Formats: sequence, C-alpha cells, structure tokens
Amino acid sequence: MSVVSIEAAGMGVGWLDTAGPLLVWVIVLSFVFVECALIIGLFLPGDSLLFGAGVVLAQHGSDANAWLLSGAALIVAVFGNQVGYYIGRGTGTKLIARRGGKVLNKENLERAQRFLDRRGFFAIVAARWIPWIRTLAPLIAGTARMDPRRFMFATALGGLLWVPTLVLLGYYGAGLLDALPWLKTAALWASIAFFVLGTGYGFLRYRREMRRPVEVTANDDSNARA
Repeated sequence: MSVVSIEAAGMGVGWLDTAGPLLVWVIVLSFVFVECALIIGLFLPGDSLLFGAGVVLAQHGSDANAWLLSGAALIVAVFGNQVGYYIGRGTGTKLIARRGGKVLNKENLERAQRFLDRRGFFAIVAARWIPWIRTLAPLIAGTARMDPRRFMFATALGGLLWVPTLVLLGYYGAGLLDALPWLKTAALWASIAFFVLGTGYGFLRYRREMRRPVEVTANDDSNARA
C-alpha cells in the first residue's frame, strides 16, 4: 500500500483507493453533460465539480488519470453544448423563463441574449466561465440559428480553456500539499462537501423554479445576431 493510501485510510478516506476514480469519472462526465445540455445545469456546481475531481484524483497520484478525465470531460462538454444548441434550434427559448423566477426569468434570458448579441463567437467561448450563461448560451445560439460549424468551433475552444484548466488545477494544486497530508485531506473533504451540498441545493432551487408558471413574451423566438 502506498504512503498516500496509508495516510488516506488513517484519515477516513481509504475508500477512495477503490471507488474514488470510478465515481469521479461517472459523476464528472454525467454532470458536465447535464450542465452543458439541459436547463437543470443552471443550478449545478460545475466549476467546483471539475476542481474537486482533480483534488480527489490527486489522492492516487495518477497524472494519466487526471489528463484522461480532462480529455473525456472536454468531449462530453462539447457534445452537451451541441445537444443544447439543437434543443434551442428545435424548440426556442419560450418555455425557459418563469414568472417570478429567481434564475429562470425573462431578465436573465434577455441579459444572456444581449451578451451573445454583442460578442457573438467570443461570447460562446467566454460563456464557459460564466455559470448560468454557460447553460443558456447553446440554447440561445440554436434559437438564433448561429452557424453550426462556427458554434461548434467556439464551444470546443471554450471547453478546451475551461475543463482541463479546472481539473488539472485541482489535481496539481492538491499535489502540492503532499507534505501536509492533513491539509490535503481537509481540501478533499471540503471539495466533496461543497459538491454534495451544492448539488442538493441546486436540485431544490430547480424544483422551486420549475413550479412557477411559464413567462410568455413577444420576443420568445426572436433571432439574435450570431
């Protein structure tokens, strides 16, 4: 058993030696897809999930695992945005805004659309780093009939700057704490707790929002400049 494994087992995280990497892969890939493709993704802690995944993988000291997960999550993020794009292209955004919604409201939808109107291609790239716009951007781009190849290139570039950066930052950042195993374990548990609590709170907020009636506006299906 490695030194890291002994330390982990002694501090209550030995289960990560067997279940950890598999759980990380399943959770990260499924949540990245949902956040990039579906409205519920607005409420999920995507950035902290990717960073936390790197922290968890650092318990195993496998550089290859961290890089492979970064690549797989990047592919899923791009695919998820493509799904979101074609959902927007087929249905528009008329069923998104909720009357009195805290997040899913007409104002936020219009702000996201103005952001894409002003910045176009670069808005799709930058949207990866803006939590709620990250999920709305593909839907709005699809509704606006943005050129599919242009959208795919922009979302792939944005994903390349987003996914590996956060996963590897968590992985190598946690690796710097090898000399302080108690602090490394604390960072691990903090990442897990933040993800679990953030996800639970996100699902609660999503349910509250979806219970509100749909906000119908005259500009629901208007085209934005791509």
